[in-house]
Amino acid sequence: MNTDASSLTTQDLEFLRRPLHGFLSVAGGPLPPQPRPVWFEATAEGTIQLFTAPDSLKVRRLRRDPRASIVVAAPVGERERWLSVAGRTTVEPDGAHDLCARLAARYWDLDDPSRADDLAGILAADQVRLVIHPEIVSRYVY
Repeated sequence: MNTDASSLTTQDLEFLRRPLHGFLSVAGGPLPPQPRPVWFEATAEGTIQLFTAPDSLKVRRLRRDPRASIVVAAPVGERERWLSVAGRTTVEPDGAHDLCARLAARYWDLDDPSRADDLAGILAADQVRLVIHPEIVSRYVY
């Protein structure tokens, strides 16, 4: 395992641009943490962003304690690899719908009418953007 105190490498960003699920954990929850699978995007600035409902439990917890982490792993059949990003998280009121549309195109076939309808439903609801600002990045490649 390799830990870099605060930044994502070019190889990390390449890995994170794949349509993989991340497992998000936020502070302030039950012990042990209860990770949830999420769609995410690694930005050119080296942050990780995702979207959620503004009244979700994760947002309420992040408003009390802004620490969060996300773990992303390669799928079965590939060489073992995972990446963990932990840090302070901000709740941003703007950009969530644009992010949602980009991620839906990455994870779903939007030519499928049922998926297009699913996306329309998500876009019709209020959303906020969560941004994880890396403080600890850990990675493992076998």
